[in-house]
Amino acid sequence: LFPGYQRVEDVDARKKFETAWGKPLPPNKGTTLTCAFKDALIGKIKAMIIFGENPMLSDPDIAHVEEAINELEFLAVTEIFPTATTKLAHVVLAGACYAEKDGTFTSTDRAIRPVHKAVDPPGEARPDWQIACELGRRLGASGFDFPSPSEIMDEMARLAPPYGGISHARADEEVLRWPCPSKDHKGTPVLHVGGFKIGKGVLVPVDHAPPAEQTSEEYPFILTTGRNLFQFHTGTMTRRSPKLEREAPEPYVEVNTTDAKRLGISDGDRVRVSSRRGEISLKARVTGWIMPGVIFIPFHYAEAAVNRLTNPALDPVAKIPEFKVCAAQLEKA
Repeated sequence: LFPGYQRVEDVDARKKFETAWGKPLPPNKGTTLTCAFKDALIGKIKAMIIFGENPMLSDPDIAHVEEAINELEFLAVTEIFPTATTKLAHVVLAGACYAEKDGTFTSTDRAIRPVHKAVDPPGEARPDWQIACELGRRLGASGFDFPSPSEIMDEMARLAPPYGGISHARADEEVLRWPCPSKDHKGTPVLHVGGFKIGKGVLVPVDHAPPAEQTSEEYPFILTTGRNLFQFHTGTMTRRSPKLEREAPEPYVEVNTTDAKRLGISDGDRVRVSSRRGEISLKARVTGWIMPGVIFIPFHYAEAAVNRLTNPALDPVAKIPEFKVCAAQLEKA
């Protein structure tokens, strides 16, 4: 997609961006994030620049991710703190955090709110937009001479219809929710009021698709993953917060009380969890909240990275990994 949910296959949209950017653009959509590492393994992708992501903790089957990264000819990572992914990079570019840069945040409800720099970035750290523009200039490209993020938003307004009436100046004065197609538009607090542009919705029944991986005698548990209340994603920031780390300082696996009793596992015991892809060691948290035959591990913790175990199978349409189901074994360490 081009900015504003405009498909690259749309000839008119592509011509608009080609005119604005002064370069021919590919007519076909590219790969998905979850398929990119598979492409790296077979040599279709030679280099990557990763902005603020930590796939060595967040992607499924991270042994496979590491193998793919090692096949790259070049990897640059932009981050504000060291991560498991920066350890594998050829170059690490220091990024600025939210309090060290100007711009906007767009929340899940489509509200666009301004953020203003409170302090300067440390050392040589820069906002992501400056890093991207400097890379573009050094690679000999034109069109990267933006003096501030305000001008980048102005370009978005020109090229992406949902942002047509949005500017930093307006965002400073009022909360706007896209679509906001013109400067006199007040934004769209609720989508699809009065009906959908393409007509009424159609409910389509679907057949149940079983998990890609089934339990077995060797791997009798269903492992599911997710988050806890106090850590966020791969913990790049939250694990550096003493207050949050105090509440959730170490990895754990939630085990049903019945399963724990059968296996001789007590709360706090160190256990080993394994799958067809690897194993990790961590403490057990015995609870009645989880179903028998199911175990749960949050993915925030690099020292016991649950995504060493997860199945990289993808939904055929959404290309989302099957983080919520894989076959696993649980035993006392």
